Amino acid sequence: MADNLLATQLRKGMVIKVENKLFRIFDRMHVTPGNLRGFVRIKMRNIQNGSMAEEKFRSEDIVERVSLEQKEMQYLYNDGDGYHFMDNESFEQVALNADFLGDSVGYLKPEMNVQVEFYGDAPIGVELPQTVDLKVVETMPGIKGATATNQMKPATLETGVVVQVPPFINEGDVVRVNTESGEYQTRA
Repeated sequence: MADNLLATQLRKGMVIKVENKLFRIFDRMHVTPGNLRGFVRIKMRNIQNGSMAEEKFRSEDIVERVSLEQKEMQYLYNDGDGYHFMDNESFEQVALNADFLGDSVGYLKPEMNVQVEFYGDAPIGVELPQTVDLKVVETMPGIKGATATNQMKPATLETGVVVQVPPFINEGDVVRVNTESGEYQTRA
């Protein structure tokens, strides 16, 4: 099943069909150069073979968006072969390669429930919750009496992802991170 969208309606994370191949959008930029016609520049990954591609669409071009089936699954573990998920109803397991997951791997915690996207019978990606709570494992010591300011410091979280946090965050604190932008939201 597919929808047709204007190129200007495309968003990061969508799956589109170009020349009978499936691509996941990784980055999108709408460009309007002076008095010329606007266009949309898309960076995308081929779902079948994992190769990256870049495409330019005119603003008025119609692009086919692919609708995916989603199943709620629990993330189990990561090994050398991939990231393993289990269906909460049938207990079937599927493995996804890190290339399919992209930046999502930095927000996956064991026993976390996520929506796994399927095209036909093949799993092709995950949709994470809007925010996740992760423990800070490494950061510079907190500054006594520091309050929320515009100064930030890097913090390594339990999954290995590094985010910028306020100076009052210490090792061992649990922070809420936006999975789309990778930004610190609040202390959890």
